[in-house]
Amino acid sequence: MEINRNQWFMIGLVTLLIGLQFRAVSAYVLNEEATKFLAERAGKTPVAAEGPSIFGISDPVVPVLARKVIRLPDWSGWFLLSVGAVLVLHSFAMKRPGT
Repeated sequence: MEINRNQWFMIGLVTLLIGLQFRAVSAYVLNEEATKFLAERAGKTPVAAEGPSIFGISDPVVPVLARKVIRLPDWSGWFLLSVGAVLVLHSFAMKRPGT
């Protein structure tokens, strides 16, 4: 199957928007389920943080899993922005479908 102009444009637009998202957000914090899933896949034991505390007394009955923080390199957003822009410009240079 050959990719036509509209598909190249859509791929470029999505890549461009993901690049904008990477530039706008400095870090992503995963929830407990995602952190546990990644820890199981990596073969590591998840680290438990202190439970919720009331007046400085922590509750040992409710263990809280430390959430994983993902910080992307600064260049990743610029990279995706530039690749998306090139794909969009490439789609403009192609022939229209059906002609």
